[in-house]
Amino acid sequence: MRTATIKRVTKETQIRGELTLEGKGRYEISTGVRFLDHMLELFTKHGGFDLALIARGDLDVDQHHTVEDVGIVLGQLFAKALGDRKGINRAGYFVLPMDETLAVVAVDLGGRPYLVYQDRVKTRLVGDLQAELLEDFFHGFTSHAGANLHAKIMHGRSNHHKVEAIFKCFARAMKFACSKDARLKDQLPSTKGLL
Repeated sequence: MRTATIKRVTKETQIRGELTLEGKGRYEISTGVRFLDHMLELFTKHGGFDLALIARGDLDVDQHHTVEDVGIVLGQLFAKALGDRKGINRAGYFVLPMDETLAVVAVDLGGRPYLVYQDRVKTRLVGDLQAELLEDFFHGFTSHAGANLHAKIMHGRSNHHKVEAIFKCFARAMKFACSKDARLKDQLPSTKGLL
């Protein structure tokens, strides 16, 4: 079982997270931003991970610190749980239709952080979440997970569907990328010999 526990405390946020990669889709999420909770819950369910993540942030100021730091902690959890990354598939992608919306997410856990993000959300809020902060969330994740992540909405109408489709794709791409290939269990997934 690959697991990780992270505690991050700053003057702006206090976050505790626990992750099991070989989970059963169980979650306990509380960030103070209910739509973000919902996205992390479905990420956990669709990825087959177990995730407990409790965040307290300065939401009286703005959501930015909380949303970005939750992304940072999620990235740290994956980096720690993956360990030396030997035997993992390393890369994964998923394409998902959600009613009128079509999303694609591709991820490479090769240690080189990069983000390309396009959600086409046209409103300031999706639920209670400031939509522009989703890019900050994913940037925090990629920087701390050592991940290259491309997330794109191909088309869609509902802003809720656009964000939800990205998180479901993200979950399933991560599920495959984190999975181990028994034939390559003692090898790093790189011709360089390191990630």
